Amino acid sequence: MNSTSPAPAAGSDLPPERIAYLCGEYPRATDVFIQREVRALREAGLHVRTISVRRPQTGEKPLDPDNEEAHRTTYLLPTGPLRLLAAHGRTLLAGPGRYFRAIWLASKVRAPGLRALLYQLFYFSEAGLVADIMRREHLVHLHNHAPDSSGFVAMIAAEMGGFTFSMTLHGHGILSEPSRWRLREKLQRALFTICVSWHARSQAMLWSPRETWQKFHVVHCGVDLAEPRPPRTNPAGSRLAFVGRLDHVKGLPILLDAVAVLAESRPDIQLDIVGDGPERADLQTLAVESGIAEKVIFHGYLRQPEIRQLLAQADVFVMTSLAEGIPVVLMEAMAAAVPVVAPRITGIPELVEHGRSGLLYAPASTAELVASLATLLDDRTLARSLADSGLGVVNREFDLDAETRRLVTVMRMRLAGKTADARPSLAH
Repeated sequence: MNSTSPAPAAGSDLPPERIAYLCGEYPRATDVFIQREVRALREAGLHVRTISVRRPQTGEKPLDPDNEEAHRTTYLLPTGPLRLLAAHGRTLLAGPGRYFRAIWLASKVRAPGLRALLYQLFYFSEAGLVADIMRREHLVHLHNHAPDSSGFVAMIAAEMGGFTFSMTLHGHGILSEPSRWRLREKLQRALFTICVSWHARSQAMLWSPRETWQKFHVVHCGVDLAEPRPPRTNPAGSRLAFVGRLDHVKGLPILLDAVAVLAESRPDIQLDIVGDGPERADLQTLAVESGIAEKVIFHGYLRQPEIRQLLAQADVFVMTSLAEGIPVVLMEAMAAAVPVVAPRITGIPELVEHGRSGLLYAPASTAELVASLATLLDDRTLARSLADSGLGVVNREFDLDAETRRLVTVMRMRLAGKTADARPSLAH
C-alpha cells in the first residue's frame, strides 16, 4: 500500500485538517483540475491523502510516467481476500455499532434487483478498505469527486468509520440520474457539498429538502494563472481547437458537421481535436464520410505544455457538449486569450457571457454553431475583444489560487462546526 507519510502515533496532537480525497479513477489525463486542487490544498497547509477505487485504464493514464500523484495514491482494487478481511475485521472491532449501521445504510440506499445488490456489496467492501485507511492514518474527513458510484463508497465508509464526508457536484453524470445514484441521501448525509457552478447548486437544491440548502457552496474549478503560457501567435487563418474526452456527451458529431459546412466556403479550415475516448474511431470514420478527413487532426491526449502551445496557434476554441458542469478546458482556452464558442447549457453561461467574453449558441444547433464560428473567423476585432474580456473573467472568477482559498474556508469552517456562505469569502 502506498503512503504519503507515516501515520502519526496514537494520541498525538493532530491538526484538524487531515483529510482524504476519494475518486473512482485517479489520476487521469482528464482530471488535471483535481490534481491541481489537491496540490493547492497541500500548499495551503492541509494534509491530503489521495485514494482511488482503481487505477486509470491504459488510455486514461497521465501522459507523464513519473506523475507524482500516481505514486502517492492508494488503490483499493485489485485487492486480495486477506487484505479485505483484515481491513473489515479491524473496522468492525473499532466500532461494531457503526459497522452494523453501515450495513443497514448500504441495504437502504441500494437500487432494486440482483445486479444492484451485487454492486452494493462491492461498494460496501471498498468502503471497509477506506474506513481502515482513515482510522489507521488518523484522517478525519473524506472528500469525494464525481459522487456517483464512488459516492456510495464515501457515504458508507463515513458511516462505518465514524468520520465526516463531503463531495463535489459537477453536473452531468449524477445529475442525469439522481434517483439511481441516491443523490438526495448523499446530499443530506454529507457535511457539505461543493458545487462547481450556481447551476449545480440549484440542482442540489432541487433534489434535497430546504434545511440542507445551507450546506451547498459554490466553489469554481479553476486554472493556475501562474503557469507559463506561450504568447499568442496572432493566427489569422481558420484553425479551430477542441480539447476533451471523445465521448457521446461532448456532441462532437455536431462539430464535424459544422466543419463540413464551413469547408464549403473556407478551404483552409482546420480542426485540432485533442483527447481520446470511446468514440474516437467512429468520429474518424464520420470525418472521412463527411469529406473532411484531411481537415481534422486527431492528436490524442497531449501534455499540458503541448495543449497550451496548440491553443496559442488556434483562432477559435469550440465546444459542442450536450451536458457539462463548467468546463475547465474552456477556462484554459480563455486564460490563453483564445476566443471561445460554446453551447448555452448548464454552468457555461456563468463563465461565458454571450457577446462579451465569448459566443454562445443554442445547444445542438449546427446552424447557430456555424454562424458563431464564421462570425469570429470573419471579425478579427470582435474575436480579439471577446478574448481579452474572457481572460479578464478567468482572472476574476476562476483563478485556482482564489478558488482553493474558498475551498479551504469551507472545509475549515465546516470541520469546526461553523457555517459558511453559499459563495464563501476568500481566506487570507
